[in-house]
Parts: sequence; C-alpha cells; structure tokens
Amino acid sequence: MALLKTRPSRDDTAGLPKVSFEFFPPKSEAMEQSLWQSIERLAPISPTFVSVTYGAGGSTRERTHATVNRLLEETRLVPAAHLTCVGAQRNEVDEIVANYWQMGVRHIVALRGDPQSGMDAAYEPEPGAYINAADLVAGIARIADFDISVSAYPEKHPESATVEADIDMLQAKVDGGAHRAITQFFFDNDVYFRYLDRVRARGIDIPIVPGILPVVHFDRMCSFAEKCGTHVPGWMADRFDGLDNDPETRQLVAAAVAAEQVIDLLDRGVDTFHFYTMNKADLVYAICRLLGLGRTGLLQTSSTG
Repeated sequence: MALLKTRPSRDDTAGLPKVSFEFFPPKSEAMEQSLWQSIERLAPISPTFVSVTYGAGGSTRERTHATVNRLLEETRLVPAAHLTCVGAQRNEVDEIVANYWQMGVRHIVALRGDPQSGMDAAYEPEPGAYINAADLVAGIARIADFDISVSAYPEKHPESATVEADIDMLQAKVDGGAHRAITQFFFDNDVYFRYLDRVRARGIDIPIVPGILPVVHFDRMCSFAEKCGTHVPGWMADRFDGLDNDPETRQLVAAAVAAEQVIDLLDRGVDTFHFYTMNKADLVYAICRLLGLGRTGLLQTSSTG
C-alpha cells in the first residue's frame, strides 16, 4: 500500500493549529490494515508527530517497535514511541531507549504505565525497575537528547490524593527533562483552563497540550472515563441517548461534540491539539479539516510503495 509522504509549505501553514495523533499497535492482520489505512488518511494533515502506544511484555512491545519502525521507513511522519516503567528492569528499558535512538527515533512519550494485572490494581514498582514516570524521564534524558513528552491530568490521576499532588509529579517530570505534557482526555474545557492556571502558578512553563478523544462508542468511553477519572457531562450523555443502534447519527453527533470542544479551545487561545484516534481516522480527519488543516492546495505529496 502506498503511503502519502507529505511536506506542507511552511508559509501556507503559518498560523494554523498544530496537531498530533496517537495510534496503538495492531494485534491482528485486519487491525494492521485498519491502522495503516488510518495513517494514510491522516498523513496529509501533516501532524507534528504521531505517537504509538506501548504495552509491557514481549509481544505487545514488539508490535510497538514494528509500527514505529514502519513509520520511519515508509512515511515522513515523525514517530513518538511510548515507553513505560512496567514489566522491565532499568537495564532493559535503557536498552530499548538506546535502540530507538539507533533506529532514528528522537521523541519518546514517557509514562508510568498501568499495572500488568489491570487498571484497577494498585501500582507497585518492581524491584530494579524505574519507579515512576519522573524517574523514567530522567533515565531517558541521561541516555540521549530525546524530545520527551509526558502525561498530565486536569482532573487528577485516579491514584493521586489531590490535583496539587499531581502537579508535584508533573514538576518532577519537568525537572527530569520533560519538554511537553499531553493531557488525559476531558470534555469540560473549563477544567483544562483551571488546571492550566494552577500549573502556570507553580512556575511550570512547558506546553500542556490538550488530549482530545472523539467519541465513537459512548458507553465504552464512559467505562474507560470512569477508570481514568474523567467526568462525562450530563449534556453529553443526553446527546448520545438512544443512538446505540443508529451508527450514522451517532457519528454525526460525535463529530459535532469533538468539533465544538476543539473550536472552543481554539477560540480561547489553544493552538496545539493531540488526538486519541483509536486507530480510526474519519472523525479526526473531519475535525482537522475544520481547523483548516489538510487542504490539498497546501500539500506537496509523493508516494512510496
């Protein structure tokens, strides 16, 4: 399959919002095809980077590496490899980091990671492993001059006692060498701006990029949001009510909800967005077009087999 290699004109894209996309590595041949169809569709948007999630353990870890490697070899997209503290000793993680540098990866998304027994389990650092994301960030920075992104939680991490304790951890990540933070998804923009005010008041000046989740399956999202500590507003539930068996209308509502959120953030001064694509391109592509991105006239494209 030919993938678009895009290079936007620097002049034509000046002043437009900047976006990045998250994908997860495929577990089957069908998922592989869906992933790369999504990547091909979103490539003309010219994201600043595309991140690939990471699972602890051999097979899932290798899928991440394979996806990142293919992005490097077959596209002009800039891959950002996720990396966690879970399921590996420090020396193993350090080797992965060094291998990424040798591959040509220059951007890592450093995360603590969920316990291998599941999100509901209490996290306990393994002996000999990096103990948390701040420790991991410092370890990555010691190995090579990576661009390092980390997570941020406008409604606090479920395991944090307070938002202030969460900001303490963000400060530790910055002290370790983090260059930007990408937020957990949220649906109330006021929550993001209140969090941003508190972060800036603490003297943390790295970009705090809002993470946007276009909702395809409302019930599944609600279950995930509960585990992540994300509040789902009542008005949002009302919009999706009764649409379980009406995928066409559900898709239109999902696009409208996400577009309204992004346009409101844009109107309030935000110019950078990170989209959790769930390996689905259509909603994200539509929102990016509303932002003025991906217009054919702005692209200089070629293809590769």
